[in-house]
This record gives sequence, structure tokens and C-alpha cells, in this order.
Amino acid sequence: MTPHDILRKYYGYRSFRTHQLDIIESVIRGQDAFVLMPTGSGKSICYQIPAVLRPGVGLVVSPLIALMQDQVQALRQNGLRADFLNSSLAANEAGSVERRVVSGAVDLLYVAPERLLTESFQRLLQRIPIALFAIDEAHCVSQWGHDFRPEYLRIAEVTKRFGGVPKIALTATADVHTRKDIIEKLELSQAAQFVSSFDRANIRYRVQLKNNDKKQLHAFMRDEHPGESGIVYVRTRKRADAVAAWLTAQGVDAVSYHAGLEPHVRLARQRRFLREPVVIVATIAFGMGIDKPDVKFVAHLDLPASMEAYYQETGRAGRDGKPADAWMTYSLADVVATRMLLEGSEGSEAFKRLQARKLDALLGYCETVECRRHVLLGY
Repeated sequence: MTPHDILRKYYGYRSFRTHQLDIIESVIRGQDAFVLMPTGSGKSICYQIPAVLRPGVGLVVSPLIALMQDQVQALRQNGLRADFLNSSLAANEAGSVERRVVSGAVDLLYVAPERLLTESFQRLLQRIPIALFAIDEAHCVSQWGHDFRPEYLRIAEVTKRFGGVPKIALTATADVHTRKDIIEKLELSQAAQFVSSFDRANIRYRVQLKNNDKKQLHAFMRDEHPGESGIVYVRTRKRADAVAAWLTAQGVDAVSYHAGLEPHVRLARQRRFLREPVVIVATIAFGMGIDKPDVKFVAHLDLPASMEAYYQETGRAGRDGKPADAWMTYSLADVVATRMLLEGSEGSEAFKRLQARKLDALLGYCETVECRRHVLLGY
């Protein structure tokens, strides 16, 4: 079968998007790849199709434990042979998955980085042919990025033991500094690099001076997105709960989402969000890997962590290509509070300087009188 055959048979599409076929063919040939493509541009196909066409199991390293089951279920519904291994599985369930992998009944295996690093999983890898290593959300390897995961730093310890197995690292958000970090830490110096345009033309970007942010948010939702699905980002868990409760009192179907909730509650709210026109009020714990095409708006009541974080978070709106909004309230008090937190943090001086520059860039975006799209893309 060819990549086009797989695309038609399992995904129902007739043609590839920009860069997809080049990436797929590169990985099928055994070359490493670094992929920087915007949210919703179809990055997953770039490793899923090579995993089907190359002999062995495609190992997908992902931090998205809460979403793995849904991701694998969606692949199975399309007819693909996929499984996952993470801490949510009981020992007997994990054993069943491992037996399927060893028997050759799995093309795609999703694993958390913590699982990849265990001795028992290393022994499993020695028993099977490996088609490729896909490192999803690759910006998690960078201490300069907005979503650093220490376990990602050790992925290269594993992949280097399997010479000749191609690696593909994928992310939707990485400035030049973070990009260099990804390539260095994942040992991708010989990788083919694919960088797509980041213009999301269907998203309208707006910033309002903060006055009464909850009332401003409600007015925006009532006037422009009544009864529609959206994501509201706030800085703290307590604020997520409070804003969700306030919106509910105004008649909005809203729920909070943050890392302080029990895992089964988070999973239930994720699944409800994927299936219903509900509004999620969340910390940054929500959104990575969420694939919901008809999110009509992403709102920020507090400053995002950086321009990269803002781009990735707002990129969860309008994946269906229809008009969507990225809306934010902002005040100089937010900037002052963020700067104080940064100065009091335990990071190195170099890290603090970099974060201060990122905050300045965010301030410039909020204060600009120019087209915000141009400012965002220029960054």
C-alpha cells in the first residue's frame, strides 16, 4: 500500500495537506524529522501512516495520559491497530497490551514518557521490531518552553539504543530558542525540518482593557457566541472554579477543568466537552491534544504564559476552518503581577531574562495599535 492508499482507506481523505506527504515519505525512508506545524494542521497523520507502512510497532511518546484512551479508540474506529500503555491501566490490562504488541497485532503504541523509561518497558522493546519513535508535543523537552516535562530530557537515552529507527518530533509551538533545544535534546541534528505557515486566517484576535472581566466575558459570549462551545483560560485552579460557577449562575453551560480535580472527573469533563457545546473554564492543564473542530472561541481572562502559549491555546479555536475568536482581557496590573512572580522564581538568571523578554513581547502584543495577527506571526 502507498501513503495515499492509507489516507483514503483509514482517514477518508483524498489528498494530503501541505508538507504531510513529504514528511511521511521522509520517515518511511528512515530519516529523522522535526515537524513544526500549527494546531489542527494534521501532524498526527505524519507519524501514523509511516507506522502502518514500516515493519514493526510505531511508538508514540505523549504526555497526554488522560487523552490516550480516546485517541486510540478513534484510531481503532478508523480500522487502525492501535493500543496504549500508561498508569491508568491495571496490571492485567497492561499485560494484555504487551502480549498484543509482541504478537505483532499492534501498529501504533501510545506511551507516556514515564513508561518509556522503565526497565520493564525497555525489555519489551528488545523483543519487538520498532517502526519509528514519534515524540509528540516535543516542546515539552525544552526548559525554555512553556510546558517543560523533565521526563522528556531522557527520551534520547532510549532512542539512541535503536540505531536506524527513525525519530519524528512534532510540536505546534516553538520559538527559535525552543526549536534549537528540541533538536539538541532529542538528538535530531541530522533531521529533515518541516516548518509550516502559522497564519490561522479564520481566527480573529482581540484584546480588551480589563474592567470587570467576568462581565466582559459574559457579554462577549452572550452577544457573539450564545450556546456555543469555547475555552476560557485563567491562571489558577481557584479562579477556574469561581469563574465556571459564576457563568453557570448566568445561565451558561460551563464547567471548570484543572489538575486539582480527580482524574475521573477531568476525563468526564474532557469527553463532555468533545461531544457537547459546553464552555470549559481551565488552567493550562487543559487543551494539549484536544481535537474538537467546532470550538468557536478561546478567551483569556489572565495573561497567558508567553506568546508561544498564547498561540497554541488560541489555536484550539476554529479547527473546522470556520470563523472563530481569540479574545483576551488585559491590564497593566496583570503584567506587574507576572513580573513579580518571575523575579521571585527559583530559575537561573538566564532563564529569568528569557522569560522577561517573552513577557515584554506579550505586553507589546496587548498594547499594539497594529494588526495583532501580524504581531503574533512576526514573533
